[in-house]
Amino acid sequence: MKIKGLRWVIIGLIMLITIINYLDRGTLNYMWVANIEYKLVDDINVNLNENQAQFIAEDNTYRLVSKRGKEIIQKPKFITFKEDGKIAVNREGIAYELGIVDKDASPEVASKQAKEELGLITIFFMIAYGFSQLFSGKLYDRIGTRKGFVVSVFLWGIADSFTSLAQGKVSLTGFRMMLGLGEAGPWPGATKSNAEWFPQKERAFAQGLFGAAASIGSILAPIIILMLYMAIGWKLTFVVIGGLGLLWLIPWLIINKKGPKDHPWITDEEREYILSKKSESNNNTEEIEVGKTWGQLLANKKNYSVILGRFFLDPIWWMFVTFLPMYLVEEFGLNIKELAFSAWVPYVGAMIGSVAGGWFSGYLIRKGSTVDKARKTAMVLGGAIIIPSIIAAVMVPNAPLAVILMAFVLGGFQFTMTNIQTLPSDLHGGKSVGSLAGLGGASAVLGTILAIKFAGYITSWPLLFGLLGALVPLSLISIFMTIGKIEKIK
Repeated sequence: MKIKGLRWVIIGLIMLITIINYLDRGTLNYMWVANIEYKLVDDINVNLNENQAQFIAEDNTYRLVSKRGKEIIQKPKFITFKEDGKIAVNREGIAYELGIVDKDASPEVASKQAKEELGLITIFFMIAYGFSQLFSGKLYDRIGTRKGFVVSVFLWGIADSFTSLAQGKVSLTGFRMMLGLGEAGPWPGATKSNAEWFPQKERAFAQGLFGAAASIGSILAPIIILMLYMAIGWKLTFVVIGGLGLLWLIPWLIINKKGPKDHPWITDEEREYILSKKSESNNNTEEIEVGKTWGQLLANKKNYSVILGRFFLDPIWWMFVTFLPMYLVEEFGLNIKELAFSAWVPYVGAMIGSVAGGWFSGYLIRKGSTVDKARKTAMVLGGAIIIPSIIAAVMVPNAPLAVILMAFVLGGFQFTMTNIQTLPSDLHGGKSVGSLAGLGGASAVLGTILAIKFAGYITSWPLLFGLLGALVPLSLISIFMTIGKIEKIK
């Protein structure tokens, strides 16, 4: 059996698991806190149905019945009202159900606790994620992308499913760290796979498709996760989402048998196209190159373009992924349904920017530009989109305008990031691509951890997100000062 365009099937499978990856990592953030609405019933003698509430005058509390029939007794200070007092709004979610946030604290104190505790858990997730980024690149270079993805996906799928067993902050943090160990692998893995399956002029586009899949996962996450949360609760939501990656392993192992040189299903034309173009761009050295050690990679100034570029730029993405749900809930008072149908909008921009950034630099190369000029032009253009968009996004007075402008922010981010993530394969042959991508990923994690720690000292959400714009010039300057001309390192 022969499959035309097999390289596109491979990147399609990687896109699918990347979507699942973002569903898994979004589970905690979207179910952490949520504004749940209940219809207020005046007659205290009737039995409440799902999503109804009544005031109990005897003990000055509200009795709430959730969609799944769970009864909640709540103090008045935690209840807000809308629609002339006929709708009671209660703050719920994992943070409250596991007692991580003090239920007796004032709403202001509880909100601060929720932000700080989520930030702390995310930091531990990022530590594990960064550690995995560092070693996943080496792992994928050693055992190959086929086995590498199996290790990563199995680990994070089990971790997300087991999060349903969490009893408190310690166990929840432990499961999130296990998730981080597995989830980091596809980033150096995808870069390495694209270097194997695509000639240089198509790699940025393939990397853009990979980035677009992350955005699609982020688009689907609030809708799928919050709908599951409302229907089956947070515990079963973790089980369902965690199981998706384990199911993905079946087609991956069946289809991704070998690399393009030896795959039995690849056509002769595609094999020749991939291998001949790779040989031309790499001066016939890629296949015989010996993988470089971390010390050798760190000794070359050009490699710091990836390391420093991602250190400064990646925190923008992670601050959105981590805190956007809380920002929309607290700054604009969105309920769980409004959040589900608003939080996805910025990631549409990210998806478009990811594909467009990869296409744009590839287009310039096809039109005769050097790889150096094409990549740098794309990075600058993406940065020019981010800065004015992020300033405007934090100044608008309502959620619809804010999320639309945030779509431009994340679109510009992915436009730039797609080309930064392609640099390892521009600078190195196949046996070192994953290692450099892993170093870049680890530095991105370090930058993100510092940004999250810094976020704890800023009480204003608009100020916090607005300051992210300053990271763009820092990233671009660090890239241009270290990389020189973008070409294979001899």
